Amino acid sequence: MRIVCIGGGPAGLYFALLMKKLNPAHEIAVVERNRPYDTFGWGVVFSDATMDNMREWDPVTADAIQVAFNHWDDIELHFKGRTIRSGGHGFVGIGRKKMLNILQARCEELGVELVFDRDVESDSEFPDADLIIASDGINSRIRNKYAEVFKPDIVTRPNRYIWLGTNKLFDAFTFLFEKTAHGWFQAHVYKFDDTTTTFIVECPEHVWKAHGLDRADSEQSIAFCEKLFAKHLDGHPLMTNARHLRGSAWLNFQRVKCEQWHHDNGSSHVVLMGDAVHTAHFAIGSGTKLALEDAIELTRLFRDEGDTAEHIPAVLERYQAARNIDVLRLQNAAWNAMEWFEVCGARYCDTLEPEQFMYSMLTRSQRISHENLRLRDATWLEGYERWFANNAGLPAEAGEAPPPMFTPFTLRGLTLANRVVVSPMAMYSADDGSANDFHLVHFGARALGGAGLLYTEMTCVSPDARITPGCAGMYKPEHVNAWKRVVDFVHANSGAKMGIQLGHAGRKGATKLAWEGIDEPLEAGGWPLMSASPLPYLPHSQVPREMTRDDMERVRDDFVRATKMAAEAGFDILELHCAHGYLLSSFLSPLTNRRRDEFGGGHENRARFPLEVFRAMRAVWPQDRPMSVRLSCHDWFPGGNTADDAVEYARLFKDAGADLIDCSSGQVWKGDRPVYGRMYQTPFADRIRNEAGIPTVAVGALYEADHANSIIAAGRADLCAIARPHLADPAWTLHEAAKIGFGDVAWPKQYLSARSQYETNLRREGGAPDK
Repeated sequence: MRIVCIGGGPAGLYFALLMKKLNPAHEIAVVERNRPYDTFGWGVVFSDATMDNMREWDPVTADAIQVAFNHWDDIELHFKGRTIRSGGHGFVGIGRKKMLNILQARCEELGVELVFDRDVESDSEFPDADLIIASDGINSRIRNKYAEVFKPDIVTRPNRYIWLGTNKLFDAFTFLFEKTAHGWFQAHVYKFDDTTTTFIVECPEHVWKAHGLDRADSEQSIAFCEKLFAKHLDGHPLMTNARHLRGSAWLNFQRVKCEQWHHDNGSSHVVLMGDAVHTAHFAIGSGTKLALEDAIELTRLFRDEGDTAEHIPAVLERYQAARNIDVLRLQNAAWNAMEWFEVCGARYCDTLEPEQFMYSMLTRSQRISHENLRLRDATWLEGYERWFANNAGLPAEAGEAPPPMFTPFTLRGLTLANRVVVSPMAMYSADDGSANDFHLVHFGARALGGAGLLYTEMTCVSPDARITPGCAGMYKPEHVNAWKRVVDFVHANSGAKMGIQLGHAGRKGATKLAWEGIDEPLEAGGWPLMSASPLPYLPHSQVPREMTRDDMERVRDDFVRATKMAAEAGFDILELHCAHGYLLSSFLSPLTNRRRDEFGGGHENRARFPLEVFRAMRAVWPQDRPMSVRLSCHDWFPGGNTADDAVEYARLFKDAGADLIDCSSGQVWKGDRPVYGRMYQTPFADRIRNEAGIPTVAVGALYEADHANSIIAAGRADLCAIARPHLADPAWTLHEAAKIGFGDVAWPKQYLSARSQYETNLRREGGAPDK
C-alpha cells in the first residue's frame, strides 16, 4: 500500500513505523509542517500499561524510550501548607522532542520517508495514496475539510492554562495549589528528563481575568507564575517554548470527539488519528496514550484482516468500532478529571481538609476507586481511613479503622451506625394506606441485613395524595400503629434507624399498580388530581386542576398532621419528597410550574409553597430529629431544572432548617433523557454538599461497596442510598462487608452460623481478601 501520514506527531510516526515493520513493501511517508527536531510543548506522560503495550509491538522503540524516560510511582500534593504523598501510580514521563526524535529515527531505520517543513493544506495533494492518516492535530485541516462527514463535536472548556517548563526537578508527579485574593491556581508538575520539568499552570477564567492575565504577554505571565509558585521553584525560573504564539500564551482546552473516523475521498481512504479525532485533558495525561494505541490498533487490524488496499474499508470500519469504546471510556475519565480541576477552587479547596482533598484528587477521574487505592498504596489508604474514622467520631488505631461506609454519621440527635441507606422504593402493597405484614418483613429483612438507615416508600399524607390504591399512607389513626409496629421491630432487632418519606403524588396520582401498568391512569376508582399547573403527566392522563390557595393550605395541613403522626410512630428522621414530578416537585420545575402568581416564576417563587410546607413540618417535628429533602437535581429535559437550580433549592431548604438533601433526578417530565451510568447521579450530591454546604445522600447506580467507600471518602456525599441492589439482596450491606474483608460488622445472632461459611465461600471464589 501507499500510505501517507499527514502530521509527524506520535500517532503518525508510530503508525508509520509499525506498518513498515509489519510489511516493508509498503510505501510510507510522514509529512510534517515543522522542521526536523522542531516541536512545541515540554514533556508527555503515559502509563506503565501503555509502555508494556508498546514493548509488545516494537521492542526497539520501547527500549529507546525506556532509556530516555523518567519513571515514577508517587503523586505528591502541596496544599494549605501540607505535603501529602501516595505511591503505586506508575507513570512514564519523556520529553516530547526526545520521544519524537526516537520515533523519527526508528522510522528512518525501517525505511519510512520523512518529509519536513511541508505544510499540507489538503488530502488531495496525495491522489496516489491508498491510505491517508490525518494525524494533523487538534486543529486538523483534513477533519475540518470533511466536517460534514466526520461530524466533530468540539467543546471549549472554561479554564485557562499555560504550558511552561523549569529546571527545578521534582521526584513525583506533583500538584501545587496556591490561593490568591481572587481565587485558586493549580500547577501540574512532572519531570521528563534529567534537567527539565513540565510545569502547567491552570485557573478558572474569572480568576485569570481578575489578575489581568488576559492582557499579559508571555513574559508577564511567566513572571506572575514565578512569583505565585516561588516557594516551590526554589529560585529556578519558568520557561516557555511557545513564544511563537501571539498575545497571551494562556489557552483553553478543547475536547474533540468525532462521530465518524474515516472517509473515502474518491481516490484515497482517509482516517483520523490522535488529537485530530479525539482529545483527552492533561489532567489525566492520556493524549499520547490514545495516539499510540490508535496506531497499535489499526496496525493490529491490518495484520489480522490483510494489509492490502482492498482490505482498507473493512479494516477502517472495525478500527472505529474497536477504538471508539476504549476512547470514550478514557475520554469520560478525562472529562471527570478535567471538571474536578475546573471546579476545585469553588467546591473543594476551601471546604476539604488536605487529607480528604488528596483522596478526592486521586479519585477525580472515577477510574481509581477505594480498593484500587489499596492496591496502589495500602499504607497511605489505611492512614487515610484512620483519619476519616477519627473525624467521624470513631477513634481508630493502626490497622483498626473501618472503611468509610462503616463509619458512624450524626445529624442532630440521630447517629447512624453506618452510611448505607435503603432508598425509598414504592411497594404498592398497602391495605387502604396501612403498612402490613409485607412491610414488616420487607423492612425487617433489610434492617437485619445491616443497613444503617431505612426509608419508607413515599408515604402519602391523604387519600388523594396516593400514586396508586396500593400506596402507603399516614393520614388515618390506624396508620400510626401499623407503622409503629414496623419501626419497633427494626429498633428492637437491629442497629438500624427508620426514616419516613412523606409526599403527595399530585399530577402523577390515581394510577395503576406498577406491575399492572406504571403511570397508567386507573380505569375505575380514581380520584381528582391537582398540581402546580393543569398539565397531565401522560397525554392520556387525567388533567389536574391548578391548585388554589385553599388547596395549598389543606395540603400543608395534611403534611403537618402526617408529621405529627410520624413522630408518634417513632420514626428517627423525616424526609419531604420534592422530587420526581410529584406535587411539591411540580412547583419547583419550570416544566410543570406555569403559574403567573407569587408561586411561579423564579427560584424563590417556585420554591415558596414547598418551603411553606417544609417549615410547617419542621415546626412540629421534634427538634432533636433531623429532616431531609429529596430533590430532582436535574430534569434531563430542555427548559427544565439543572444542577445549577438544584444548588439554589438546596440552599433555600438549608436556610429553612433542612439537615440533609437526598439527591435524585428525573421523572419530572415524560420524555426526559437521563444520561445513565455508574454513579451517574453522584455529581449532584457532590456539588450540593460542597457548594451549598449541607450533607447529602448519593443515589443511583450504586451497587458495590467500592462505590460507597469512594463516594463517602472523597466527600462527594455523606450517605449512599442503595435501591435495587438492596431490593434484590436484603443482606446487601453485610454481604458487601464480607466481600471487602471487613469483619467488624454485626450479623444478627440468629444468622451467625451462616457468616463463616459465607465468608469462606467468598474466599474460595476469590471474591474476598484474607483479613
